[in-house]
Amino acid sequence: MNPRARYGRIFEMVRKEFLQIRRDPRLWRVIVFAPMVQLIVFGYAVSTDVRNTKTFVVDHDRTQASRELIETLTASGYFRVTGRSDRPADLVRALDHADAVVGLEIPAGFARDLTRAGGAQVQVLLDGTNSNVATVARGYAERIVQDYAARIARQGTMGGIDLRERPWFNPDLASRNYNVPAVVGVIIMLVCLLLTSLAVVREREIGTLEQLMVSPLSPGELIAGKTIPFGIFGLFDFVAVITVAVLWFKIPFAGNAALMLLASVPFLLSGLGIGLLISTVSSTQQEAFMVTFLIFMPTILLSGFMFPVSSMPSAFQWLTLLNPLRHYLEIVRGVFLKGAGAGALWLQFLALTLIGAFVLTVASRRFRKTIA
Repeated sequence: MNPRARYGRIFEMVRKEFLQIRRDPRLWRVIVFAPMVQLIVFGYAVSTDVRNTKTFVVDHDRTQASRELIETLTASGYFRVTGRSDRPADLVRALDHADAVVGLEIPAGFARDLTRAGGAQVQVLLDGTNSNVATVARGYAERIVQDYAARIARQGTMGGIDLRERPWFNPDLASRNYNVPAVVGVIIMLVCLLLTSLAVVREREIGTLEQLMVSPLSPGELIAGKTIPFGIFGLFDFVAVITVAVLWFKIPFAGNAALMLLASVPFLLSGLGIGLLISTVSSTQQEAFMVTFLIFMPTILLSGFMFPVSSMPSAFQWLTLLNPLRHYLEIVRGVFLKGAGAGALWLQFLALTLIGAFVLTVASRRFRKTIA
């Protein structure tokens, strides 16, 4: 077969797809507006930082030291005193009625015990109904109290412990720096799934797929013509959301942009392949849409986007190895925050390439069988 004629047919197919996309305003919304809106919403909403936590204080000591401890807590911005009392029963009532998430009880003799060898004790009560908030608030409270105790010890005659923490790669421990790069991968995956699955099913619904079947296009040329435009739009979305993440959210980018663009190619092929596979098992656009979200949610949950993979049961940890989003998020976070290179990420690159090649091959065979 003449390669020039083959490339010409693929080019014409790609051109037809671009014309079709240009005439469909719904696809434009999916390609251009949806990724931007999702990135901005996720960028602001997906945060594990806990601020202005409602705090109820019971200060039995009423000394300058106890007041300094309370001021240190509130000055951090993580805690906001919403109530005070001398009675512990009021603290319990505030926690029961959700008037406070954190309760701080400072015992009598707190200032005196600070200068003793045994040290002073402070009780922190937490509303555990929201375990995430409680865990984060507990961590903040522990760190603030320890810093305060260390400062008092340095001022006095006691030796104390000079603990100096220095987080690497994310000095402020800002959750946005960790979450926004991951949102980039999630958005690209969603766009690829939607575009491929809906576009091919739409061809079948309006009857143009049968017209393409009787055209001189071979199944391989037809698949290439269908996936190349969406791959280009996927790369466009990748550049757009990365630009917004860096310029709008001020996420530090420490790595190599070319390396991340290179990693996006097998990731896009994986997403397009899964979308193509969905299109072969769906007969309508509504069905394809439902199947896409049925697959999309487990893909996110098993990617490490919301929960660490290491905290999952071992069987699910093995299952995550088949998820292209898991490997891509490791690359994106590594390149963004650590400035990691190909030497440190070669295993993720290899996994993405194997998954992309496998999924696209299976989807192509299934697609050929469907249109045959």
